[in-house]
Parts: sequence; structure tokens; C-alpha cells
Amino acid sequence: MFDLGRTFLQSVERSPNALAVADGEILLSYAQWFDKIRSVAAGLRELGVGHGDRLIAILQNRWEMATLHWACQFTGIVITPVNWRAKPEELEYCVADAGAKAIAFEGISAPAVAGSAAAQAIVRIALDGAPGATCHFDTLLDASQVSADTLLPRAEADDVSLMLYTSGTTGRPKGVPRRHRHERAAALAHVAQNLYERGERTLGVMPLYHTMGVRSLLSMALVDGLFVCTRRWSAAQALREIEAHHVSCLYLVPTLYHDLLADPAFKKTDCSSVEKLGFAGAPMNDALLRRLDEAFKPRLFVNHYGSSEVYTFSINQDAVSKPGSAGRAGVNTRLRVVRLQAVSPDDLAAPGEEGQIIVDLRGDEAFEGYWHRPDADARSLRDGWYFTGDTGFIDGDGDLYVSGRIDDMIISGGENISPVDIESVLSLHPAVDEVAVAGVADERWGQRVVAFIKRRGNVDQAGLDAYCRASDLVNFKRPREYVFVVDIPKSPVGKILRRKLSSGEFEREPDVPPTSGQGGDATH
Repeated sequence: MFDLGRTFLQSVERSPNALAVADGEILLSYAQWFDKIRSVAAGLRELGVGHGDRLIAILQNRWEMATLHWACQFTGIVITPVNWRAKPEELEYCVADAGAKAIAFEGISAPAVAGSAAAQAIVRIALDGAPGATCHFDTLLDASQVSADTLLPRAEADDVSLMLYTSGTTGRPKGVPRRHRHERAAALAHVAQNLYERGERTLGVMPLYHTMGVRSLLSMALVDGLFVCTRRWSAAQALREIEAHHVSCLYLVPTLYHDLLADPAFKKTDCSSVEKLGFAGAPMNDALLRRLDEAFKPRLFVNHYGSSEVYTFSINQDAVSKPGSAGRAGVNTRLRVVRLQAVSPDDLAAPGEEGQIIVDLRGDEAFEGYWHRPDADARSLRDGWYFTGDTGFIDGDGDLYVSGRIDDMIISGGENISPVDIESVLSLHPAVDEVAVAGVADERWGQRVVAFIKRRGNVDQAGLDAYCRASDLVNFKRPREYVFVVDIPKSPVGKILRRKLSSGEFEREPDVPPTSGQGGDATH
């Protein structure tokens, strides 16, 4: 199998004049971008950063970040991207844990770099003249450093391409090393599963420290496509870029799709070039699916379910026809649902029974284990299978439904209750803009089901309770309390942070008094 450097060379050789990357006024063809990539690769070597070294990148989605990613693929350096919002102590952990040789940063992340002792001890490459540098990115672009042998990729398919850090919502972040062959297989699967064609154009807004962002970057190179850098999320800016660059495919988390439709500029923006929609990172509620299908009328609407560890678990290429279904195993994947407390991959759940989703580690996209974390390996890797920590079930047609995380499961009166089912029902109420359901400690029931609602119309607790009673939601799943909030707390990539809701870390709507279970009786 090709390494990723040779993969990029394919596009340079096939389509040297095709537009490859856009970032504001920066527009580079594949040939022009390759010149800059190999200059940066040579510059990194001059700094003593080479094959097998880890380079931390704490940058927004800008053309320099994408360039560093590709330069590392040519040199065999392991790109290790970190959230540009990271606090000094978070960055300190990642730099030390990775044993990084260098770090690239910009003004917005300079305080974190300055506050990390580990970062202060390594090569520091600054963009835009950010303080605290040992060198500047512009010096890496000096073409005089490029020698003839820089044209040759110095990595092979079995070398490590990058190391992503998982979000660490329940503990220390875990490093996920992935080889060139894992990354290329995942990118090829992404192209196949989203039916990408030569010359596609995508919005590069999912962060390049997240598997979705990396996949968008790599897949565009596979099809000689355009990666439109979007440094930080703004629905209005994204709409301008979709129209200006004739973006043909979007791959976003549901939250960002919600923001696009909610922006006043959406109705005035020409989005007719967008023919393919894909989403991942979180379930999409039924109401948003319908609104997007009507607004974009896409030729393809893909629900992709996966993770940093194993890029693709399952794919549903017609998300609207079966809302909530994550479809079936991807082209490089085998999956199963085992009983919730299973320790063996052979302890299968019955059809329709909720259990834990597991994935075969022999698949081409699967990682081989966490970075220096035998404890995490022992929890998640068993008998050649990856235990995802996600819950779900397989229906009578053989399609997978993802119901949430084991940690998100609400246990009320001895019943296991998935938040996703309840959210799907409430999302269809016309006055509900966003909804998240979480368990809140309760003396009698252990946990009670609470729905946190961001409203876009006039509705009260009684109205929502009546709506749930009239739905097909079984009684024990019905929320016992409704809390109206200003916003639903989410991670930087749009995942609902239920733990914050459970612990009271949210802002109530003004003038809405605290509730005391008025949503109905708690009969199970």
C-alpha cells in the first residue's frame, strides 16, 4: 500500500493545476502546494525533527496547519494535533506524554505554550510572529533549503502517520497512534462510502485535531479535490465559503448543520452546489434530518458512525429513509453488539436487545493500541475486538442503532434508559430548537430522566409532557422534569456534554423558575 506522501504525489501528478487548498485569499494548486509542503519538510529536517519524532500542532484549520500535516507525511514525522483551545496544563500533559520533539503554534495558543514547561523545552515554531518561538514558520518556507532528495517520501505504509488524542471526558486523554496504511485505508473508505468523485470540494471546518477533519483533508487529496480551510466555526462565514468555492460535499457534526439552517443568511445563500451531506460525531435527531433534506435536497445523505481508534464502524447512505439508523458495517469493518456486561466478544446480544457495540481490530482502518496506556488497552481491547463503550442494538433488518454511551445510560428504578430515544421524540416538537436528556441524581429512583430544552417557540413543561404522553415513548422513559436552558453544553466538536447537565453546569433561561418534577408523576 502507498504511504500518504506518495498518495499526495498522485494528485500532484494527475492534476497539478487543480485548486487544492483555499484559505481566505490564499489559493494554491496541487503543484504550488507541493512546493510549499516540501519546503516545510526540508525545514523541519534542518531543525532536527525527523522520522518517528512527534510534532505537536496546536493550530486552527489554516493552510499552514494542513501544510504541516502533509509535510509530516513526507518526512515520517508523526503529526500530533491538539485542540487550539487547550489550557496550559492540558497541553503540558500532551507534550510530555507524546515525548514531542517540536511544537507549532499561533497567537491564540501562545499563552498555553508559554505556560507549559514541557513545551518550553522543545523546538517552538511560531506562526504570525507569535511570541515565545525558537523559529518561525516562514523560515520553513524558504525554498533554498529544498534539495533534490526532498522529492522522495521518507515514510512507508507501516510508519506512524499521526497521533490523535481522545477527548478525555472521563479521564486523561489517550494517544491514538495510526499508521499510514490505517489512515489511507480510512480515507479510501471515506471516498467510497460518500461516493466522492474527481474534483470534489469540501468545507474544511471540522478541526484537524479530530478524525473527521483529518479524513476530509486526506479524502480531498485522493480525488484531486479542494480543501477550503475554515479557521473557526461561524455559520455565516461557512455559508459565504460554500457559495464562493462551490462546495460540493459537507461532512459535519449535527450541531454545525443546525447552526447553518438557523443562520439568517442561509435563505439568501446559493448552496445549490452542495450535493452530498455526511454527518458523524453524534446522532442526528429526526427533525434536523428532515429539515436538512428539504433545505439541500442532497443526492446522498450519509450517517457515518466511527471513532478515532477505528475510523468507520458503520455507514447508512440513506440517512433520511431510516432516521436514527447507523446502517451496517463499513467496507473495512466487522461489528457486533454484545450484552452490556459482556467480557467476551462472543457474548452476543439478541436482535433488538441493547448492548455494547464492538468492532474487529483486524480491519484495515483499526488502530493497534493506545500510546503507553496498557490500562486503557486492557479495558477496550479484548480477543482481537475493540469494545467501543457505545451502546446500541441491531434491528430485525440487520441495521445498527446507536443509543449512546455506556456512561450516559440513565438507570432509573432499575431500568436502563437511553437518552437518544427521548431526544428523537422531543426534537420533533415545533417549539423545540435543541434538546438533550440526562440522568440527575434522585433519592428514590437513583436517577430521574430530565430533558434540557432550548426553545424556539412558546411551550411549557405541561405541553412537552403531553406531547411525550401522546407519542410512542414508553412511560418509564418519559422525562420527569423539563429544564429550559440558554444553550446545550457541547464539546469543541459539537458533542453534547451530558455530564455538565447532570452536574448543573448550564445556564437556565431567564425568568424560568427552577422546576421540582412538575413534568408529571414518576410512575414506572
